[in-house]
Amino acid sequence: MSDRETMPPATTSEAPGSARALPREALEIASGYAFTGPALDLGALMWGGECLPDAQIRIPLPMLNRHGLVAGATGTGKTKTLQLVAEQLSAQGVPVFLADIKGDLSGISAAGQPNDKVSGRAAEVHQEWTPTGFPAEFYALGGLGHGIPVRATVTSFGPVLLAKVLQLNQTQEQSLGLIFHYADQKGLDLVDLKDLRAVVAFLTSDEGRAELKGIGGLSTATAGVILRSLTAFEAQGMADFFGEPEFDTGEFLRTADDGRGIVSVLELAAVQDRPQLFSTFLMWLLADLFHDLPEVGDAERPGLVFFFDEAHLLFDDASKAFLDSITQTVRLIRSKGVGVFFVTQTPKDVPSDVLAQLGNRVQHALRAFTPDDQKALKATVKTFPNSAYDLEELLTGLGTGEAVVTVLGEKGAPTPVAATRLRAPESLMGPVEGPALDEAVRSSPLYGRYAQAVDRESAYEKLTSDQPAGAKGPDEMKEAAAAPKAKPQPSVVEQVVGSGMFKSLARSVGTQIGREITRSLFGTARRRR
Repeated sequence: MSDRETMPPATTSEAPGSARALPREALEIASGYAFTGPALDLGALMWGGECLPDAQIRIPLPMLNRHGLVAGATGTGKTKTLQLVAEQLSAQGVPVFLADIKGDLSGISAAGQPNDKVSGRAAEVHQEWTPTGFPAEFYALGGLGHGIPVRATVTSFGPVLLAKVLQLNQTQEQSLGLIFHYADQKGLDLVDLKDLRAVVAFLTSDEGRAELKGIGGLSTATAGVILRSLTAFEAQGMADFFGEPEFDTGEFLRTADDGRGIVSVLELAAVQDRPQLFSTFLMWLLADLFHDLPEVGDAERPGLVFFFDEAHLLFDDASKAFLDSITQTVRLIRSKGVGVFFVTQTPKDVPSDVLAQLGNRVQHALRAFTPDDQKALKATVKTFPNSAYDLEELLTGLGTGEAVVTVLGEKGAPTPVAATRLRAPESLMGPVEGPALDEAVRSSPLYGRYAQAVDRESAYEKLTSDQPAGAKGPDEMKEAAAAPKAKPQPSVVEQVVGSGMFKSLARSVGTQIGREITRSLFGTARRRR
C-alpha cells in the first residue's frame, strides 16, 4: 500500500455503530456504501493494509440491472465472486444465469464445506457464514455435457449470429442475410443446419439460380463459400446445437417454491475449444430474452441477472454490425429488468461503447509482468473514478478474493472506489459429482420437455421431396409403387412458391406463410410460443 492510504491518528473519526475509529478517508468511502434499501453484501473495506470489517461494501439490489464488469487475471477469484453474487441474488428472489466455462459452478446447488480458510475469511469480514445450497437448473449446449439440452432453430438464431459462428467475412455475412430473407419470404422453415444447407444448395443449383437474381444478386461463388462453411461446421460435430425443441429462454426467469430465484447454470466445459460457438450462443440467449420481455423501467429488483463469462471471446473478430447489435442490446435490455455482467481479464477486452454501459465494477488483481501488461494496467486505472488509493500499486498487490469495487448507489451515482476483501460463498466451491448432477438433471421438470430432439418436416424435406423413389425410405417406396400413375411432379421452384407447398407448410408448427419473418437485433426472429 502507498503512503497516500495511511493517515495520522488526528484525522480519524468514529464511524456510527462501529467498534473502532476509522481513518477519515476510509469513513468517507464506507459512507458511500451505507444504503438503506435491499443490497448485496460483497465484503469489508481494506485500507492501509488492514481489513476494516465495520465498513461493509455493498451493492443496491435495484442497481443490478445497470450491468457490470467482473475482471481480473486468472486465479484471482472471479469465479468465486460470481458465485457469491449469484447466491445473494437467489436468496432475494432474483433468478440468475451463469455461464460455466470451467465446469465448477455446479456446486452452487450444494451446501459449502466448512474449513479453516472459510472460517478465517468469514471472521475477517464479519460474515455469518452458513453452509447453504441454492435451487439450480443445469443446461448444456446441444446436450454436450451434463445438463438439459439447449437448442436453437437456425431461423431464430438469425444470419448475423450464424455468420460469426461460421467465421464469415462482411460480404459473406450480407449474403447469408439475403439467403435468410429468401427463406423467410418463401415460408421455408430453417430448423437445423441441413435445412439451411438445402436452401443454399437449391439456390446454387440449375433450378435455383434464377431465384438468386430476385434476392439482390447473390453470387453463386459466395453461396458456395457459405455452403462449404456449413459443411465444415457440421463435420466438426456442431449440428446438435441447432434444432428442436427450441429452448424457451423464459425458463431462466423462474423462482423456486420457497421464493428464491433459480440459478440456471449452462455448462460449457465440453465446448471450451469452440469459443466462437458458445459465446455467440450466449448472445442469442440474451437477444431472445430481449425479444420477449416487456418493458418494466426501473424496478425494485431485476427480473434476471445474466453473467457472461469469458466475455472477450464474444468481441474477438466481431464485425461492426455485430458489435453495434451488442451495444444496442446491452443499452436497451436494462429497461426490461435484465442485468448483464461481463466477466473477463481486463476492461480493455470490452469495447468502449459497451464498457460505458456498465455501472458496477469488481476488479480483481492484474499482473504487470510484461510491457503489454503494464499498458493494460494503466488503461484499467484510467477507467476508474478519482480515488484515494494508488490504484496502479493496489491492483498489482491484491490477493485472491480481494478486489477494487465501485458500483452505482441508490440514486444512480457512482460510489467511491473501495478496496474490498470479499466474503466467502456459502455453497460448495467446486463441482458437484457427475452422478449427483445427472440425477438432478433427470429429475428436473424441464428434462422431459427438452431432452429428446425432434426432426419435423421443414425446408430440407420440402426441397428434397421431388427426389426419385429410390432415394426415399422403405415405406415411401412401397407407397410410390402402389400408387397409380400420376402427372409429373412439379419442379422444386413450384414446390417452394406454389399453393400446394404453402398449404403443407401451414400445417408445420411455427411457420409463417406468405410474409417475411420479423427480425430484430442480430437478425434474430421472434418465435411463436
